[in-house]
Amino acid sequence: MTPASTGSFVWYEIQSPDPAATVRFYTEVVGWKTEPFGGEYTMFASAQGPLGGVALLTDQMRAQGVPPYWAGYVQVTDAAATVAEAVRLGGRIWREPTDYPEVGRLAVVGDPQGGAISLVQPPQPMQAHDPEKPGEFTWRELITTDHEAAFQFYSQLFGWRRSRDLDMSGTGNYLIYGDGTRDLGGMYTKPAERPGPPGWLYYVETDALDAAMARARARKGRILNGPVRVPGGARVAQIADPHGAMFALHETARGR
Repeated sequence: MTPASTGSFVWYEIQSPDPAATVRFYTEVVGWKTEPFGGEYTMFASAQGPLGGVALLTDQMRAQGVPPYWAGYVQVTDAAATVAEAVRLGGRIWREPTDYPEVGRLAVVGDPQGGAISLVQPPQPMQAHDPEKPGEFTWRELITTDHEAAFQFYSQLFGWRRSRDLDMSGTGNYLIYGDGTRDLGGMYTKPAERPGPPGWLYYVETDALDAAMARARARKGRILNGPVRVPGGARVAQIADPHGAMFALHETARGR
């Protein structure tokens, strides 16, 4: 593995009211292993090593209306400067840059449309995983109220580039963004009648989508959409885990 570049997604974290139950669900559905960190934190690991973790969604957070959710962390070289730039671009600060031993400096910012993204300034660059391998996060999708404005924000903040646009059959354009070497994910403007605030959806690669969906159903997950085939031949499904946190599964087309 090689060091991840600035502007890359390098970590994923789920806020859960019951971390132990969340660990059981994802290890059984996705196939991740677990590793302890710092006594109270559990990391998820693929065959390539740790890629995320589970944090407790506290009673205080729940009282403030924070639901269980997945957060993606983007690697930056200077968290304080990136937070300041986010504010200059019309965003807001959800969590001020804070230092954590052995982890680095973490922060959370909101984009002008209301989506939230987490930042990490690690002591040294984190290791990049091959996103095409099973068990890896392979796609990061922003569903928002104005994807063009959101892309302008993120492109200036992280240096992301527009790769291409896809016509979503009458429901608008799907903007695919990347870092100049590979595609990272997509953004689109949600229909006005679709409920819920803007947010990110993270896709995990699987080599057997139907079997993974069956495991999710058996463990009280809900299939929200899918399986559906997307441009390029892959199949995807969006799922809510037993606590309501949303994630998605992606199965690359055979032979591609």
